[in-house]
Amino acid sequence: MATFLYRLGRGAFRRRGRVVLIWLGVLVAVVVGAAGASGPSDEEFSMPGIESQKAFDLMEERFPGTAADGATAQVVFVAPDGQKVTAGDTRKAVEDAVGSLGGGPQVADVEDPFASEAVSEDGATAYAIVTYKVEPSEVTDASRTAVDKAADQARATGLTVETGGSAMDSGGGPGGTAEIVGLAAAAVVLLFTFGSLAAAGLPLLTAVVGVALSLFGIVLLAGPLGLSADTLTLGMMLGLAVGIDYALFVVSRYREERGRGLPPQEAAGVAVGTAGSAVVFAGVTVVIALAGLSVVGIPTLTKMGLAAAGAVTVAVLVALTVVPALLGFWPNAVLSRKVRKAGTTAPRDRDTGGRGNLGTRWARFVLRRPVAVLVLGVVGLGALAVPMTSLQLGMPGDEAKSTATSERRAYDALAEGFGPGFNGPLTIVVDAREAADPRAAVRTISDRISDTDGIVAVSQAGFNEADDTAVFRATPSTSPTDEKTKDLVETIRHDRPAVEEQASATFEVTGTTALNIDIAAKVQSALVPYLVVVGGLAVVLLLVIFRSVLVPVKAALGFVLSVLAALGVLVLVFQEGHAADLFGVEQTGPIMSLMPIFMMGIVFGLAMDYEVFLVSRVREAYTRGETAGQAVVSGFQHSARVVTAAALIMVAVFSGFIGEDGSLIKMLGFSLAAAVLFDAFVVRMAIVPAVLALLGDRAWWLPTWLGRLLPRVDVEGEGLGHARPDSPGPHPDGSVEARV
Repeated sequence: MATFLYRLGRGAFRRRGRVVLIWLGVLVAVVVGAAGASGPSDEEFSMPGIESQKAFDLMEERFPGTAADGATAQVVFVAPDGQKVTAGDTRKAVEDAVGSLGGGPQVADVEDPFASEAVSEDGATAYAIVTYKVEPSEVTDASRTAVDKAADQARATGLTVETGGSAMDSGGGPGGTAEIVGLAAAAVVLLFTFGSLAAAGLPLLTAVVGVALSLFGIVLLAGPLGLSADTLTLGMMLGLAVGIDYALFVVSRYREERGRGLPPQEAAGVAVGTAGSAVVFAGVTVVIALAGLSVVGIPTLTKMGLAAAGAVTVAVLVALTVVPALLGFWPNAVLSRKVRKAGTTAPRDRDTGGRGNLGTRWARFVLRRPVAVLVLGVVGLGALAVPMTSLQLGMPGDEAKSTATSERRAYDALAEGFGPGFNGPLTIVVDAREAADPRAAVRTISDRISDTDGIVAVSQAGFNEADDTAVFRATPSTSPTDEKTKDLVETIRHDRPAVEEQASATFEVTGTTALNIDIAAKVQSALVPYLVVVGGLAVVLLLVIFRSVLVPVKAALGFVLSVLAALGVLVLVFQEGHAADLFGVEQTGPIMSLMPIFMMGIVFGLAMDYEVFLVSRVREAYTRGETAGQAVVSGFQHSARVVTAAALIMVAVFSGFIGEDGSLIKMLGFSLAAAVLFDAFVVRMAIVPAVLALLGDRAWWLPTWLGRLLPRVDVEGEGLGHARPDSPGPHPDGSVEARV
């Protein structure tokens, strides 16, 4: 591996013009292709195999031409204090606004609130529902503008009017602010780390190139694959973070090799052969973890995972080829000013002095107190993980949006006027094909569900043309995200056999609320198995990389600690509301169903990044003759500063996405920032050296029989001495002699 990458790095450096032209050509081709693509869609979430999805499928089969996921818009009218929407001029204003909603080629139907009895008991609130012939992603801006004009028309008469519904969501995607914040923070960290504008700018430049290619690639494939706007944002988030980090490690190693006396082309080859090997394995772990999300069985999760894996793959390829190519154009620009002024390379340990650098001093501190550091780190993360035991999963809707949005205000107005359960009615689909009297069977089921504790209203059933299938709504007394609503759905399903026997017909419970409950249940049941699979994968990969039994086990356990602590903090803020205002969380509630398992996949890869980058330098020193303790110090001397910078960059990039409007992206940005913070600075920087210090030489123990079975991958670059035509090989102290 190291030998191949060494040659790749030298080749990219030597043929730098050709490499850059090839990448620019690929980028131009993807941009041109994306320009004519349909772009991201808002494909309706689905999960095969659950009851709610089966009911949706049955509705589409028995009610042809009426899609279960067709777009709707809600226009909510609230009369001024002390007045009613049913009185005089106020009623006329509502009727005029509703009348203007009927125009437009996409509108299928408009329900008059006075004809459909969509008026609250106190007469203060009414709503009109606009049904469209198309899905939410196909609603045009002109159709949304027509709704807004009707709302403005009613507002001019003194009414409070808010709009919501799937048709009014114009989608999302990268807004730019988060990316700018992340890039600015990364630039500061890189400048502080390298002390050179060129060295700081190169990782940023290559990361932007990789992100641009990934984003336009996602746009190009969005239409055929049904990729959502969240996929675009996620691709940018991950591509930016790992793109900067991977380039950072290669540039840092290049500077180090130049400092040891190697000429530019040779230093580029060694940097790609050593740091590049770590980049490859780190990238592979991220890709496998993200692609592995497909086993959960959620199409949307699979698509997001594969798209994000693609962005990471691009970042790896850019780090291995574009970075050494750009170094070829400016071989000395990335060096520190002190080295450039000297005109020669500086001594190997020029910045360490007698006491060593900060990484060296920290490693020695941990080696003196390994037990105390280990206990403090494990207990601290364990305490943060405790709230995770009360984790509640759900799918936040308009109630999780900012009160500055009309959708959130419409949600609140409907909850106040019609009760908290109005925003999340249960849809009951009755299959009465086997019943002697289908309508009587439907009435029986409707009456039994109406008598269930927690149901406040049941709508009149609507039948299909064959008169053998019916649909009606049952409104709970509690909100969609309330645990009592979940219990109500379970009660209805538990009592179903007796009801179906009495009615001689079958029914299923669906609707957005039931669908979200079913999704949360399935995802929650998959959390532990996925965690076990991902942890086991970490052990296998690191076993191959480090040829050690105990190091991989330690790495996997550290990953589990980081994930659980991050989930615990997420519950504290987003579910329980502690410091919620600080992070712009206006409404607490369940954690979005997809978030934990998706976060596990990403954090697994990022945790292995730091494990590989940090421990590979420790093993490199150990294999070259240093004692176990000395190897830890040497590894931290060369990698601690760079790993710290990489972690700070990732935290900054992920934190920038906390300000996004989408619940998934907001929660994911927060949890990833927390997980990287815990994993890099507590697990990898404290727990890892403490464990290595306690294990000593046993940390690198590998049974002989297992060693013969495992493939040999040269992450440390031991074989580079034989690969380089101009060097006899490495010295025992780790330096490299080069013929200039």
